[in-house]
Amino acid sequence: MDWDIVIGIETHVQLRTNTKQFSGASTKYGSEPNSQACLVSMAYPGVLPVLNKESVNSAIRFGLAIDAEIASKSIFARKNYFYPDLPKGYQISQFELPIVGKGKLSIDIGDESKDIRILRAHLEEDAGKSSHGFLEGKSGIDLNRAGTPLLEIVTEPDLNSAEEAVTYAKKLHNLVQWIGICDGNMQEGSFRCDVNVSVKKKGSTVLGTRREIKNLNSFRFIKQAVDYEVNWQIERLEDGGKIEQATILFNPESGETKSMRSKEEANDYRYFPDPDLLPLVISDQDIAAIKKLMPELPEEMKTRFKKELGLSGYDATGITSSRNVTKYFLKLIDLGASPKLAANWILGNLFSQLNDKNIDILDSPIIPEQLSVLISRIEDGTISNNAAKKVFEILWKNTTKEVDLIIDELGLKQISDSNEIDDIVNKVLKSNLTMVEEFKSGKNKAFNALIGQVMKASKGKANPAQVSAILKEKLSK
Repeated sequence: MDWDIVIGIETHVQLRTNTKQFSGASTKYGSEPNSQACLVSMAYPGVLPVLNKESVNSAIRFGLAIDAEIASKSIFARKNYFYPDLPKGYQISQFELPIVGKGKLSIDIGDESKDIRILRAHLEEDAGKSSHGFLEGKSGIDLNRAGTPLLEIVTEPDLNSAEEAVTYAKKLHNLVQWIGICDGNMQEGSFRCDVNVSVKKKGSTVLGTRREIKNLNSFRFIKQAVDYEVNWQIERLEDGGKIEQATILFNPESGETKSMRSKEEANDYRYFPDPDLLPLVISDQDIAAIKKLMPELPEEMKTRFKKELGLSGYDATGITSSRNVTKYFLKLIDLGASPKLAANWILGNLFSQLNDKNIDILDSPIIPEQLSVLISRIEDGTISNNAAKKVFEILWKNTTKEVDLIIDELGLKQISDSNEIDDIVNKVLKSNLTMVEEFKSGKNKAFNALIGQVMKASKGKANPAQVSAILKEKLSK
């Protein structure tokens, strides 16, 4: 390509609080329209905002998780704009002095790690929701979401492809759930990304004009939207056109982006400090108290799993890809499963089924107690790995069955009696003298062929490790 892609992401993370940012109204999702619209969110004259302390604690937790600067003093501002679902005519946000300053989040791109700089993270309130078309020629306003606590996380333009953008979004999505500040439910709008995309001539130090794709609430949409937008901008520039700064929407059905309005600048919003809210002051003691309650972070746990449990980088990354996956893995370990086998089965067979059925591991029909028994039967030599896959398939469809009962019903027990295997090997060697001579003359492929003959003679039930050991011993004589 003759073009460099430049991407920055602003993510709106809905904080996991019971009440709204500046009032005591509920944040429960799915309630009847406007049933959670209080006097504050409806902007009744004379009502005053009161800051939600838990949202402040959540912002501090995030700042600690990305090793960011946490402001000892931050200011709430009024962001002025008119929209029907914003009764006050302004949104309470933070502008010049946000609660969280510069930090970073590392992502893995292939075999390399890349630091994505976080410019800032600031607290704000969500707006309501406009619903169109439920009455002919009319729109409805639902203020249930109005005032919901948000943490807006803004990156520097450090991302250079759709793949990197998705990788970053997934990493951030995992982190905010891991530290307990967001439920991560993208379908309900708890995690939404605004993606700023521009292109410039390869090697140029001058950034191109950016367009902001609003409200992307799935990783697949991020990938599709960025790819389309990049191609659109490049084609337009190569055809001699210009890119105009704009806010755009992505249509999942057509796979296209479309301009919604010209892009506003900060001065268009006429920010000024909110006179109803005092500056937010955070002490070192406040930060220290929250730091004590922080869980072990995914990167720290990944390093520990590699060092203490001997997991590969790939396995450790997969196992720490979400808090629920890690909990499932640790439960298997507590039940006595080998860390390596536990990781293999989670990231292989279990993930395959979960992804195919679009199920979270938390709702897996096969629970750790069942999978641990299956893994133990591999480890004690009762069944082979291939046989275990057959048991897994049946267990997935019928979770009430016991692992050992399935093994017995299918006759999958391995032959692990060394005398019995010895007899089978002797018979195979006598009937395959040509292969024996080929092996002794240096043709190593003959050894694998002999193992295959032993497994065939045992109807696949002989323990492969024992077969290999006995064969080697006999052929060395």
